[in-house]
Amino acid sequence: MLPSPALPATMTAILISAPGGPDVLVPGERPVPVPAPGELLVKVEAAGVNRPDVMQRKGLYPPPPGASDIPGLEIAGTVVALGTGASRFAIGDRVCALVTGGGYAQYCTTHESTALPIPDGLSAAEAAALPETVFTVWSNVFERGRLQAGETLLLHGGAGGIGTTAIQLAKAFGARVVVTAGSDEKCEACRALGADVAVNYRTQDFVAEVKSATGGKGADVILDVIGGRYIQKNYEAAAVDGRIVQIAFQEGAKAEVDFMRLMLKRLTHTGSTLRSRPVAEKAAIAAAIVEKVWPLVTAGRFRPVMDTTFPLAEAPAAHARMDASAHVGKIVLTVPEQA
Repeated sequence: MLPSPALPATMTAILISAPGGPDVLVPGERPVPVPAPGELLVKVEAAGVNRPDVMQRKGLYPPPPGASDIPGLEIAGTVVALGTGASRFAIGDRVCALVTGGGYAQYCTTHESTALPIPDGLSAAEAAALPETVFTVWSNVFERGRLQAGETLLLHGGAGGIGTTAIQLAKAFGARVVVTAGSDEKCEACRALGADVAVNYRTQDFVAEVKSATGGKGADVILDVIGGRYIQKNYEAAAVDGRIVQIAFQEGAKAEVDFMRLMLKRLTHTGSTLRSRPVAEKAAIAAAIVEKVWPLVTAGRFRPVMDTTFPLAEAPAAHARMDASAHVGKIVLTVPEQA
């Protein structure tokens, strides 16, 4: 390992004391991790908060083998040490990174291939809001869903981190966007970001609204985080040859579904997780993001939508806000300097 001077032996991290509510997140001391071959050690300045962190806190999403049990899947900060063979970045470089865990801490390791240079003009908090959402949207909407210019994307949960990212990227690449959200205020926020149609799922039928918005055709691509009863409704809302990409099951992973529409419409219903995928697959996504998405950030055509930042010690408050679904955009933790 090639270190920078005076790395501490221990660090503050947010630990999960037991499965449960936000109050189970407690600060504790852990050894500063040592980067393995091909890895970077990053001094963390900010860490994004995501739904998988909430699931892990509840005991429903254990880290994959070999990953840190500290929550947190995306970070931004400064490279302070290099593992053997790591050469993409130098000590002192500012990066944001997709990690398999360990983000809620003062130091975190990441494989160099899943780290990205922080685009000019972004704060550490904004940069930490990018990796998990951009990796997820790019790999699922554009690679698995094959969204093309001129097609219609139906996006559930349009006001969250994934949603606000997907709206901007889909519009940047020439697609039409219909979103669902849980309040008129969130619908208005989605329209302000560029959504063509925003449906309040509490008061409107999104299937009827999608059909109306598309002249009866339906959505070409559907990105779904809900599952449950939405699975059947997605089949009804989809266009012929539509692609439905499942990335979460907030309403449950089991449902009674009539698959006849799958056959008659020639639908593709696929899905993926990101955290457990091999490093090589994540590296390929990272390379595509640098080529396709980072120029949009630099040009000011895409920027993370920030909801709230909390100091690291206030991680329980950050999770409580996410549990309440009160946020529009990203919730981020800011990490203090080592005392």
